[in-house]
Amino acid sequence: MIKIGDFNKLEVKRKTDFGYFLDGKTNNSKDDILLHKKLTNKNKLEIGDFVDAFIYIDSEGRKTATLIPPKVKVNEIGYLKVVAHTKIGSFIDIGLQKDILIPFKKKTYDLIKGNRYLFYIYLDKTNRLAGTTDIDEFLTTDHNYNIGDVVTGVIYGFQTNNSACVCVDNKFAGVILYNEYYEDIKEGDKLDLKVIKIYEDGKLGLSPRKVRKEELDDVESLVISYLQGNDGYMRFNDKSNPDEISTVFKTSKKNFKRTLGILMKKGIIYQNENGTYLK
Repeated sequence: MIKIGDFNKLEVKRKTDFGYFLDGKTNNSKDDILLHKKLTNKNKLEIGDFVDAFIYIDSEGRKTATLIPPKVKVNEIGYLKVVAHTKIGSFIDIGLQKDILIPFKKKTYDLIKGNRYLFYIYLDKTNRLAGTTDIDEFLTTDHNYNIGDVVTGVIYGFQTNNSACVCVDNKFAGVILYNEYYEDIKEGDKLDLKVIKIYEDGKLGLSPRKVRKEELDDVESLVISYLQGNDGYMRFNDKSNPDEISTVFKTSKKNFKRTLGILMKKGIIYQNENGTYLK
């Protein structure tokens, strides 16, 4: 039986000017599968050879073979580029001659042409490859990560409290709590993250924040730059609103206050009820 959307070990049965026909496993030569010569990955083949061929359904509804590995197989998650929008949905590039459809009903957020997002690849009712951004149920928490590990994750959605849903290494479920990030992030963003917690169900608690000293150094530079660009004054001080601090300086109020304290000890700034000033 041929596995659509996956690799199959098949015998070369016939050879033509434009390519080869692989055994379709039905004992009927009409079901043999075309491997076009431009899809042989420069392999020289002879009748009787066995090849590991990826099989998919082409635009004409026929089984087609390629020896050029695609970026993702069926039942896998891939970080893939959106290449077109049409009346029936969006299309993504998975490394085949035929781009893969993302039906409108299978999109959980807007897709921008040229950007990359995470997609789960499946077979539709016609056995054609298709994809969805609704990947949550296909993630696992069976991992070997430890607290302190640095991982790569991609944002694939947001919870109602604005915590970010993250997929690590195209497979594992993680979350960035809303109070752990200060930069604007969106679906499709790929981030370097630190594991700061492992929940009871195995989900990874993640943070994009740097170690404290690095973060304080960054905030110190931001504060000084802000003051220098505003004639040595800013309306912010250690009594300012946490949300405004987060928006402007991309940090917590706690770190902001600590930074102001460091700069005052260095004699660089002073503050009063009206704000903060460069000395």
